Amino acid sequence: MIDHVHDLRSVREATDRLLTAAAKLDDAALAEESHLPGWTRGHILAHLAHNADALVNVFEGLPMYESAESREADIERDFGRPLLEQLEDVRNSATRWEAVAERPQDWTRVVELRNGVTDVAARVPFRRLIEVELHHVDLNIGYKLSDLPEEFTDREIDFLADRWSGRPDVPPVTLRAAMPGQVWHTGGTEGTPVVLEGPKDELLGWLAGRGLRGAHLAVLAGDGLPELPPL
Repeated sequence: MIDHVHDLRSVREATDRLLTAAAKLDDAALAEESHLPGWTRGHILAHLAHNADALVNVFEGLPMYESAESREADIERDFGRPLLEQLEDVRNSATRWEAVAERPQDWTRVVELRNGVTDVAARVPFRRLIEVELHHVDLNIGYKLSDLPEEFTDREIDFLADRWSGRPDVPPVTLRAAMPGQVWHTGGTEGTPVVLEGPKDELLGWLAGRGLRGAHLAVLAGDGLPELPPL
């Protein structure tokens, strides 16, 4: 069951954690590489600020971004800002998003996100939580996949397993957490079925293309660790 009130609170808490951690950096550290190829830490903070404003657009019935080109241009324009300016923008944009999200509204309505993707409004807070939590990991400042809240990890595995389901370019995959009783299924219907087992943070790393990308997962059946397309 989707609980947008709970998710909005989780977004607020995750944003506070990220801002507290990032505040320990300096301008030079902000210009260093993140875990995302081609992006510095400044790119990630600029993206997080613009993403919050883009979700304001979504809730106000506007296009999430003017275009893919403008989205990239805004990040490239702002990634080199000083740390204090970056943090202020992330904080203020998060406040603007929260104010819009807390208005009385129809949470069952369908909204349009980027690239024509649609979802019910009630799930958008969790999508924002994904942005904040995974990009906190991407900042490369000590926050790892294993540090993510367990509830978030479980839900994000659910979310990404569903996202990769039905993809003809992904074989049928069964994911087994090291803890008994937790199993997920993803991928398409063509190809040799694969069974992967390991800690949940490793399963999430494979699904999200983060960390070691599942390199330490045990392949219990199939032709090896499948390579997923970019998210």
